Amino acid sequence: MKKGKNKKFIQGNEACVEGALYAGCRFYAGYPITPSTEIMENMAAMLPKIGGAFIQMEDEIASVCAIVGASLGGLKTMTATSGPGFSLMQEGLGYACMTEVPCVIVNVMRSGPSTGYPTGPSQSDVMQAKWGSHGDHPAVVLTPSSVQEILHETIRAFNLSETYRTPVIVLYDEVIGHMREAVTLPEPGEIHVVERKKPNCQPSEYKPYEVKDGNVAPLAAYGEGYRFHVTGLYHAADGFPTSNTKLIHETNERLINKIENDRDNICKNEEFYLDDAEIGVFAYGVCAKSAKFAVKELRSKGIKVGLLRPLTIWPFPDDAVEELAKKVKTIIVPEMNLGQAYYEVQRASKGECEVRGLFRVDTDPIHPKQIMNAILGKPVEPTTIPNEVLIERDMIDG
Repeated sequence: MKKGKNKKFIQGNEACVEGALYAGCRFYAGYPITPSTEIMENMAAMLPKIGGAFIQMEDEIASVCAIVGASLGGLKTMTATSGPGFSLMQEGLGYACMTEVPCVIVNVMRSGPSTGYPTGPSQSDVMQAKWGSHGDHPAVVLTPSSVQEILHETIRAFNLSETYRTPVIVLYDEVIGHMREAVTLPEPGEIHVVERKKPNCQPSEYKPYEVKDGNVAPLAAYGEGYRFHVTGLYHAADGFPTSNTKLIHETNERLINKIENDRDNICKNEEFYLDDAEIGVFAYGVCAKSAKFAVKELRSKGIKVGLLRPLTIWPFPDDAVEELAKKVKTIIVPEMNLGQAYYEVQRASKGECEVRGLFRVDTDPIHPKQIMNAILGKPVEPTTIPNEVLIERDMIDG
């Protein structure tokens, strides 16, 4: 351990808490649900010690509404859940999009639909994270693949949320949430933390949705002398409902464009051995760990394969996928669902190469050997080798 560096051996859900507190989160409302409950438990223990507030709500509907309200009160806020609870949060998520209230929602994915298999991993909420709430609305969704990344991506989630006045989702599977790794905790000031842009006008002149520069308006906090109206209806710059069709159209476009027009500052990917790759793998979450091991193994045998790993799944990395598709013959998409990202890769590749999916929905992770077989064009059969063995070996190998 380097002098001055604070390291901990913690699980992914604990790293999420460390990241949230570092980013300045001071309010958490939630309801316990496997496999995200450790986030709630640790926030309950930590927040009162630093002047924050924790509330266990009666359900996930109340939880998301509480963090929206606390955010309007000027606090950085977060909740965490899993599939069934995330389904309940969708109306509140849409409300936060429409009212442009910053907040962070963590979804530790498990198998479903319905109650599914609570302790089994899945990646089945990818499309729900984008389209779960009704209507056209922005979606910023981050997909870390390690415990260290959960910490950093949680900080980034808060930064993006405050920058764009929008809810941000941190999406990872049960394996990443419960696995333990050595994590380096950043020193105060080491990572930039974005603070909310506040108005500098007189309270009587303040309009909460008046956009003068760019697509994001300053946000005042209730209790600071600014009185303003908040509604889930389409509204004018003063926050009050409107039936002006031109204004409704402009508002809808602005909500989308404030994210889409700034993709370069939001989208984040890792490229691994892609310079001369003839076969590409597109993977996220625990599948990316298996994929990286598979790529290393096949590279050692002279097979030119590489990995494109999105840390931002929404907005979808269209440009990176299209660029990869122009270079390779085939893109393999391993995921623990029946093809949610696969169809997006197929769309973004624009017919430049073959796209093949490798899907698993039996609550066990995809094994590196299965990915290697898919790359080599061999039959992908169930394996009896515990996935954890090769993931551990991959971590040891770096």
